[in-house]
Amino acid sequence: MFRITLERFLIKWKSYRHRFVPWVALNFSKNEKTLRQVKERSQDKLVPDEEVFQSLRKLFRVFRRHGAHHEELHPFNNHFHRQRTSHEVTPACVHDAMLQSLGFCIDRKPSTLPFAGTGVFITRGFVPKGATVAMYPGTVYQAYEPILLQSIRNPFVFRCIDGVLVDGNDKGISKMVYKSCSGRDRIGPFMMSDTSWLTDSPQNPLAVGQYVNNCSNEWPANVCYQEFDVPDKFPTELRQYLPNVNYSQDTQRPLRCVVLVSLRDIRAGEELFSNYYTIVH
Repeated sequence: MFRITLERFLIKWKSYRHRFVPWVALNFSKNEKTLRQVKERSQDKLVPDEEVFQSLRKLFRVFRRHGAHHEELHPFNNHFHRQRTSHEVTPACVHDAMLQSLGFCIDRKPSTLPFAGTGVFITRGFVPKGATVAMYPGTVYQAYEPILLQSIRNPFVFRCIDGVLVDGNDKGISKMVYKSCSGRDRIGPFMMSDTSWLTDSPQNPLAVGQYVNNCSNEWPANVCYQEFDVPDKFPTELRQYLPNVNYSQDTQRPLRCVVLVSLRDIRAGEELFSNYYTIVH
């Protein structure tokens, strides 16, 4: 009984230790190849925000043309009722749209790393250096907002350089909080965020960034995280594909998204690996 309990603990620990600050601090020098180092915050961005914006807008427009559903309101007997304007897209249709727009597809599969669980792979096409490969979905918390309960036994909390947190857990209380905030922010017929990433078949296949595993000395990083604040000019009808939502409706700043950008050319069949730690000197 003790042995089984110990084995289960070790499996959990190997997954969680990369988010345990004391362990991270003690092991920096042992795993320098797994660290990403930049001289200042501005150098943390591999590509300009405008390129990320253009890439996402292009992809989301293709989703919309391929029938990604949204609801519109129509008058009926002095009341309004909701009506689907198009059919629900299938996973195959979504990935075809992604291949058409970006030239590649990604999906979740068992990782090639031992004890790593799920990983993210390039399944079709070719990824050039500097491309937006994935998005880190979840509820966005400002540094002063409460996240204690959501963070318990949660390995998917991402910390941005400025202290903003993104909770990418698709289960439990994190899932309930995200769905609640998403429904709250709806503007008439338009959803302001995507909740399908909480399911096995996300409408936006980029929204799997929380499953990208940390690199190792044997498997160097081929993507990196980049913070992206959604500009006001982002089309309202396309925001339904953004897999992020602010925890507070009163947040006086743009919606924070975190994208993963390719550090080199990546071919079909390769697993994505990132640096869990970026050190700003």
